[in-house]
Amino acid sequence: MRKSERADQPLQDLDAAAIDAFLETLWSESGLSDNTLSSYRRDLEGLSRWLAGQGRNLDRATRESLNAYLAARFSAGGRRGSGYSARSNARLLSTLRNFYRQRASRGAIAEDPTLLLDAPKLPRPLPKALSERDVEALIRAPDVETPLGLRDRAMFELIYATGLRVSELVGLHAGQVNRRQGVLRVTGKGGKERLVPLGEEAQDWLERYYAQSRPVLLRGAAVDAVFVTARRAGMTRQMFWTMVKRHAMTAGIDARRISPHVLRHCFATHLLNHGADLRALQMLLGHSSLSTTQIYTLVAREGLKRLHERHHPRA
Repeated sequence: MRKSERADQPLQDLDAAAIDAFLETLWSESGLSDNTLSSYRRDLEGLSRWLAGQGRNLDRATRESLNAYLAARFSAGGRRGSGYSARSNARLLSTLRNFYRQRASRGAIAEDPTLLLDAPKLPRPLPKALSERDVEALIRAPDVETPLGLRDRAMFELIYATGLRVSELVGLHAGQVNRRQGVLRVTGKGGKERLVPLGEEAQDWLERYYAQSRPVLLRGAAVDAVFVTARRAGMTRQMFWTMVKRHAMTAGIDARRISPHVLRHCFATHLLNHGADLRALQMLLGHSSLSTTQIYTLVAREGLKRLHERHHPRA
């Protein structure tokens, strides 16, 4: 950290007053928590100390000086691990925008210097994918001798076989399922429609669910949703997520490795591991851009590297 950014360096009086006024307004108008207000204070005090080293104060900051500050923080984080990541800088920029918007609205400054600032690009996290063995354990976890367990097994089989989004899975209605041909007609993001094959295993479990579980859960009620609850209503994303976590515990899978879309990610990664064509996978997933699908090649590559390191004699 530069000398001009040291936390024990006193703030300029004008900056201290401006920060206090900003936080008091936030507290009175938005009721933010003490922790959030403390974070805002640290952000603004850090910038104030840095600006002091440049012969400026908060109200004399320019777009160029703010850009230089963000760049300096990001560079320092990359070299010394001080925590100034792109994500940290994105949070800081949110603080600065709120602060300077208020200063401009009060006439304290003529122009908001954050108006044309670009947020730093955040690194895109790789999707989490389980091993094929773990997926098998998760799918087999529900007790299929019960109506709810049979429904859960059918949902697991279907999402792993098709790569549907969770919202697409719970939103399925009877008219989208061609059980005779084993095909789903799915409406994805942006209203785009695609056809997705079920596969024999998923189709078999879906038929068992329709014959043995769904009528018991509905008890005569007319519900258009394919997957229903004991309350005779359609499933929700929250219910599905709770269900996944419960069965993951039964299967002995670390909850930190589970996400709402884990089986969709496994569908994509495992297909690529077995030689699937990337463009075909793009169509199955309903991605509008191939670049979105390509992230799964990185996940598959990481899995192959770990396999090589674990089993190759010279790894």
